[in-house]
Amino acid sequence: MSRIGKLPIAVPKGVDIKVDKAVVNVKGPKGTLSVDTLGRVDVKVEDGNILVARYSDDRQSRAFHGLYQRLISNCVKGVSEGFKKELEIQGVGYRAAVQGKKLVLSLGYSHPIEVDPPAGVTFSSPKQTEIVIEGADKQVVGQVAANIRGYRPPEPYKGKGVRYKGEYVRRKVGKSGGK
Repeated sequence: MSRIGKLPIAVPKGVDIKVDKAVVNVKGPKGTLSVDTLGRVDVKVEDGNILVARYSDDRQSRAFHGLYQRLISNCVKGVSEGFKKELEIQGVGYRAAVQGKKLVLSLGYSHPIEVDPPAGVTFSSPKQTEIVIEGADKQVVGQVAANIRGYRPPEPYKGKGVRYKGEYVRRKVGKSGGK
């Protein structure tokens, strides 16, 4: 039995679950998300919990059992609490600002980089060197954060660039002087 798959998913108050054949729709205060299980697992709602069960015991079914349990769990958490990724910017003259809904980054290029948020994602910048990305869909929030980090990843010599908050960047020594 899958250790992850057999765990029941608690449904908090204010979250509505509907199971239509193979599609699980989750609606809550932060938005609406859905997971299409493609008929690979059986999803039931009982006593305020969501239970995911597999049809057979072969290797593929066991893998899908844990996968779909975690995807549905992320949907429930996303529509009730939401997900957040924090980035920090290091480097002289590197900064971020939110203008309307857009995020404007100055990362040492000859032009500012403007990032439009996808649907359901919001940007905020409490300081010039911090970016907070929030949304209900965990995958979209993580992908937007990775895209922003990709504009100027941290370099190993001085550590300048965009990094996740708390990320450790391995530093290199650099050139040794001639003798």
